[in-house]
Parts: sequence; structure tokens; C-alpha cells
Amino acid sequence: MTERLYYVDATLRSFTALLDELVDSGRKAYLNRTAFYPTSGGQPHDLGTLAGVSVVDVVDEGDRIAHVLDAPLPVPPGSHVELRGEIDWSRRHDHMQQHTGQHLLSAVLDDVLGLRTISVHFGPEASTLDAADASGDGAVLEPEVLASVEERVNEIVAESRPVTVAFEDAAIVSGLRKPSGREGVLRIVTIEGIDQSACGGTHVETTAAIGPLLLRRQERVRQGLRIEFICGRRAIRRVRRDLETLTRIARAYSGSIDEAARLVEGQAAQLAELQSENRRLGESLATYRAAELHAAATPRADGLKVVIERVSAGVDAARSIALSFAPLERAVFIAVSQTPPSVLLATSVDSGVEAGKVLRPLLERVGGRGGGSARLAQGSAPSADAIDRVVSWLTSPTMSAPSDSV
Repeated sequence: MTERLYYVDATLRSFTALLDELVDSGRKAYLNRTAFYPTSGGQPHDLGTLAGVSVVDVVDEGDRIAHVLDAPLPVPPGSHVELRGEIDWSRRHDHMQQHTGQHLLSAVLDDVLGLRTISVHFGPEASTLDAADASGDGAVLEPEVLASVEERVNEIVAESRPVTVAFEDAAIVSGLRKPSGREGVLRIVTIEGIDQSACGGTHVETTAAIGPLLLRRQERVRQGLRIEFICGRRAIRRVRRDLETLTRIARAYSGSIDEAARLVEGQAAQLAELQSENRRLGESLATYRAAELHAAATPRADGLKVVIERVSAGVDAARSIALSFAPLERAVFIAVSQTPPSVLLATSVDSGVEAGKVLRPLLERVGGRGGGSARLAQGSAPSADAIDRVVSWLTSPTMSAPSDSV
């Protein structure tokens, strides 16, 4: 059984231990005790070195903890030597800040809003907490409510409340924020006056050591409300990146950071107005172009005016013109593209031609596919030659493929 030193002292940065067993060609070591935290309870594993060899994973196997190494441990097989372990303290302390911050955030959400934590995910950049009320609901919070939760959490951080660890019998323990289903001795982590939880993770010694806690995105998920949070040095780095981004935006608009939101909103409104005007002009131009093409076309013997427009980069570019053919008299519009091989067919109401019913079987005849409505249809074919055959059939008097064509 591996003695877990991090249970008692999460601040250990180095330790010595006896090698119990070495397996996997010297790349997996078992010790009589360890300060390396294994992946557990959502908290990622520690990194560091063991006898100078990098530890790349730490696995909880129940009674024992496996230390996975990136190279064979330089000791003779079967030996039980004393080894020195070094914890990657920057990573460990970051995890301690995030985990303790989560305990505090969960407590405040519960106390202030009645939202109970359901699950937690600790990520490399940010962490998330899923919560819901007693009915299972987790509605997205109003911005001012989220801000008030963040403010309350940081007030408690500034109070530097002690964070303590104790071991108690599960049969008699009381006051836990979330009941534990485990039996025997429980490891209880307490934030003075605000939270008491059964937890095997590593934590800082006071709330002040959590550092600033930021609440960022929130969204509805299947099991409630998901809130993204960041603590400590991560929060400071994130704020710095946000500041740099805001500075660049403000500089682009020749304004200050405080004016950035107003300037961007104004620009967005102007852009939306210009896009709307551009669409209107595009539709007007398409209507004019369709009328021009229709007027220039010579009616066939059946009275239909068939217009063919060859376009590049796909037939979607001709969709506005195609739609403008619908109200014209006895009109058929065909747009064809060689790259990619595609075709679009539009017909007027009085043409007697249902675009979708005509085009689809012709495309299928050449191994293509497509379809659409009575007035507008489009599709693609395997090659430019195949598309040309479809266009040839569309311009025939019957608008169909000869029975002997392949």
C-alpha cells in the first residue's frame, strides 16, 4: 500500500521513498510512499521527476499508486533503493488554486442561489462547474447575478480564511455540504465558516492563496448550468490577454479601452446597415439583369425563352438572377458551372416546367444528384462533360434525355 503524503501535506515539493517494485521495462515505479498526486476527482495528476527521470503520469490503482516514467529508471532490477521525487510545483500549486477555488465557488453558489454542484471539470486553461437547483433546473444567470457571485467569492478570498484538512469517521461525520456515500475514514477539507466537503484533492492553506477568481462564460447544459471559472495566476494571465485584446481593438478604432464596446457596437450597426443595403442593391441588379437577359432571348417554337448563363466557382452566384426569372413571362433560366460541375434551373410560373421534377432525373442519369422546388432546382454531376449533357437535354424541345442515352 502506498502512503499518500499529499493527503497530509499538499505543500511538499520533494520527498524520499523506497522503491517497492519496477515494471514495464523500468518505466513504471511503485513506491512505499509518494507526494505525487494521481488523476482523481477531476483534478489532473502531478508531473515532476523521480531519481531524475521525468514522471509523465500518475495512476491511482486502489491500494497503490503507479508512477509512469518517460524513460527506464536507472536502478538494478529487483532493487529496493531509496529514491528522491521532485514535484513540478508550478503545476501542483496551480491545481491547488483551481481546486480550492472550486470548493469556494460551489459553497457560494449553494448559499446565495441554492445551486448545488453536480460535476466539475478541471482543464489546462479554464475549469467548468455544472450546477442546478433542487428541482434540477439550471437557468442562465443574469450578468449582474453572476457578477455578485464573483464579488462574494473574492470577498471571502480576501478574508484569508483557513483551509484545513481532517480525517473523520464517515459514520459520525456531519455538516458536509454534499453527503458522501463512502464508508470508513473520510478526508474532510474545510473552508472556515463556508464549506466542509469530503475530498481527496490538494488545496491551498488559506483562501487568500486561491488568488483572484474570475467567472467567465455560462451556458445551459443537459444537467443544469455550466459556469467557466479561472483562479490565481491563470486569472491574472487571462486578464492580461483580455486587456491586450481590448487595447488592440481600441487602437483599431482610434479610441480608448473604455470606448471600445461602444465603438464596436456602432461599427457593427453600420456594417449591418451596409449589408442590408448591399443585399437590396444586389436584388435590384439581379432583377435588372434577369429582365435584360429575358428581353434579349429569342422565343423558341413553343414560346419559351430559354437563357443559359455560364458562371465560375459554382452556380450559387447566379441564384439571385434565377429567382428573378420567376415572375417573367414564359421564362427558363439555366446557370451552369464547369468547376465545380453544377447546374441551376429556374422557371417562371407560366412556363409549364417544374424545375425540380425536370432536373433531378437528368442529373441521376449521369451519376449526379440534385433537386428542388417547382420554380428553382439545382444539383451537381461527376464531371464537366456530364453537366454539359444535362444542359443539352434541358435545352432540347422536350427537356428530357433521349431514351437510348447513357
